[in-house]
Amino acid sequence: MTEHPDTPPVSAVFALVPVVFLLSGLSLAVYLFGDSASAGPNQIVLILTTCLIVMMASMRGVRWKILEEGMVHGISLGIGAIMILFAVGMLIGSWILAGTVPTMIYYGIKILDPGFFYAAAAGLCAIVAISIGSSWTVAGTMGIGLMGIAASFDLSPAITAGAIISGAYFGDKMSPMSDTTNLAAACANVDLFAHIRHMLWTTTPSIVIALAVFTVLGSAQGETPDQVATLTAVLQSQFNLGVHLLLPLATMLYLAYKRFPAFPAIIACTLLASVMAVLFQYPQVQALADSGDNLSPALTTLKATLISLFDGYSADTGNAFLDRLLSKGGMSSMLTTVWLIICALALGGVMERLGILEYLLNLMLRGVKSTGSLVATTVSTCIGTNVLASEQYMAVALPGRMYRNAYTSRGLSPLNLSRTLEDSATITSPLVPWNTCGAYMTATLGISTLAYAPYAVFNIVCPIVAIVYAYLNIGQKPLETDLSMKAEATA
Repeated sequence: MTEHPDTPPVSAVFALVPVVFLLSGLSLAVYLFGDSASAGPNQIVLILTTCLIVMMASMRGVRWKILEEGMVHGISLGIGAIMILFAVGMLIGSWILAGTVPTMIYYGIKILDPGFFYAAAAGLCAIVAISIGSSWTVAGTMGIGLMGIAASFDLSPAITAGAIISGAYFGDKMSPMSDTTNLAAACANVDLFAHIRHMLWTTTPSIVIALAVFTVLGSAQGETPDQVATLTAVLQSQFNLGVHLLLPLATMLYLAYKRFPAFPAIIACTLLASVMAVLFQYPQVQALADSGDNLSPALTTLKATLISLFDGYSADTGNAFLDRLLSKGGMSSMLTTVWLIICALALGGVMERLGILEYLLNLMLRGVKSTGSLVATTVSTCIGTNVLASEQYMAVALPGRMYRNAYTSRGLSPLNLSRTLEDSATITSPLVPWNTCGAYMTATLGISTLAYAPYAVFNIVCPIVAIVYAYLNIGQKPLETDLSMKAEATA
């Protein structure tokens, strides 16, 4: 959606005042509330910034209907993400009740070594994400189990989340089945597999650096704590564990590999886990229902299943650590995140409708003097769009559309643009707390964005590598080479 024809031209004051207000407000919220800023303060700042823009636009004669349409359109972009969030909340509750998550934790403790856990978590998530093309699916399935295993080893949850996200986004970026990978190639009008090959220039050193950092961080860990033996014993006493309980996980990965839509796939695996809970964990089903009102077995089962879906699982194992670890999930656990996403997308929608985002993009282009500055500007623009528009698809599509001519006019192949879009827009989206990706990762992994962001090494390093390569003229494909390759392919 572009600037509405009935809106006046954007001025510097009209574009920059809301941005300054937003960034100042968010900084103040973080200063006052720290990691909990996303639990409410950030939402207030986003709403107040939207109100400021509405007031300024109204003073310039913009009708409320136009502003409302912009907000509604912005929010509509996130409806799919919101529905997936609710579905993931249900999935987590049902997977714990079914014993799927406890089984993942139990076997993970026995297989993984604490000294190599962070690097192993990143590598495992990377492999699976390449196979299925979805960072969200990896975080919402394997990520949950890996977070539980890390807690059992008394490892840092923030570093673990950073490793999961690093691996998941590496795999997502390099997979031909990824939606953002296809979007970036389409925006730059390049061949998908040529785009993926060209990304190896920046992606390979970035993931190598990330794995090296996670290996060093893991080597500082001590031996497996004594409580692990206690935890495995408690898990065995509370749940009927077995490899067969990993069927929901295997089904989820299979459906993702087959490109089944995310929402129905998650719902299907949630229902499968609910059935398995009744078949294999009936004592836990009864305990969750707390049926002191003499319900029939059928109604007890229905009550427990519904509780796990809307309010999550509540553990009562007698082990305080394990109770905290397994008491989570449910649609209700996602409400704060959904609130954040709606507020952020409303702001991004009205900024796009009024032409503010396009004005800021054009403003960034004025300082471009070389290939290095062009790539650096593209990276900065994509990160800025992730911050202001709160949606990674918009952060890929808008700069992709605006900067295409800038690359060709400098004699650069559009493959450089498509790669840079992925190196910045896709990769940095989970580092912004109010972006749909950052909000999703926080809600799914249970770690605030500000806590895990410093350890999302791949996501931090990749944009830096892209800029350094551009200034050193490494891996920058010229337009002539690209055109000659197309001519040869046509011939």
